[in-house]
Amino acid sequence: MKKFLVFLSLITVLLMCFSVSGQTVNAQTYVYVTRTGKRYYYNRNDWGLKRARQVYRVTLSQAQSRGLTLAKDESGTHRTVVTKVTAKKARKIHKQAVSHSGKTRIAKNQIVIINGNNPAFTKSEMSLKHGAWARYGSLDKLNRSTTANAMLNYSLMPKVKREPLYVDPTGWHNKKDGGTWLYNRSHLIGYQFTGQNNNLRNLMTGTRSLNDPAMSTFENKVAYYLRSNHHHYVRYQIKPVFKKNNLLASGVIMRAKSVGSNAISFNIYIKNIQEGFKLNYANGTSVAE
Repeated sequence: MKKFLVFLSLITVLLMCFSVSGQTVNAQTYVYVTRTGKRYYYNRNDWGLKRARQVYRVTLSQAQSRGLTLAKDESGTHRTVVTKVTAKKARKIHKQAVSHSGKTRIAKNQIVIINGNNPAFTKSEMSLKHGAWARYGSLDKLNRSTTANAMLNYSLMPKVKREPLYVDPTGWHNKKDGGTWLYNRSHLIGYQFTGQNNNLRNLMTGTRSLNDPAMSTFENKVAYYLRSNHHHYVRYQIKPVFKKNNLLASGVIMRAKSVGSNAISFNIYIKNIQEGFKLNYANGTSVAE
């Protein structure tokens, strides 16, 4: 026990030395561990830590260096991604996408149609000259994600299961209410399209409702289209909307158009809201209503 406490003290000193001017607030991700446990937790109040006599706060890298793995009950805070591609599986995903909003509540007036639902990409933006690609805008001066663009195709889709997310986008102040997490680390371009995961340029703090079912309903429709024919392409753009210096986005604009067809065509704004919570968009904190 004494050696373990000395080990934690050394970690703390090293972190203090590391926290120099110019480092972003997302440079280190902290998790919670016990002295002899085999798991780490993102949430200090997780039920798996309830009986622990002592809980320690360490960096994720230090927890992983001890061979610890993410607690199974916390893996549920991340979106489930289907990566095995079969025609039967693609049809199932499509069916779920169509009916999903009826099973999980989308907040009233959360989705707003823009420009008559016309994505309005220019001819040059719809060009296949460069094949399939994805680009992620640089973080702004407040470390907020900007705009992500892509020409999606099956060739970009990952063939492996996504690892847990651990980097924290701006405005990340998560909490549970009634067993459900308020926030998700929301991808701009979903992992199932390009395999980008712990990339802060491709993440924002989004409410559970925004991330799933609102965004995921449209994402799954696009994914079904791409999987149904490997020659299908979809021009795609996701833009978080931040007001002034707010660290929590007010919402996200999603635009998509299939190349050579109208199978996929939408232009929508999804509000970053959650029923039962009043959000402080300046910093991401919240109170239950």
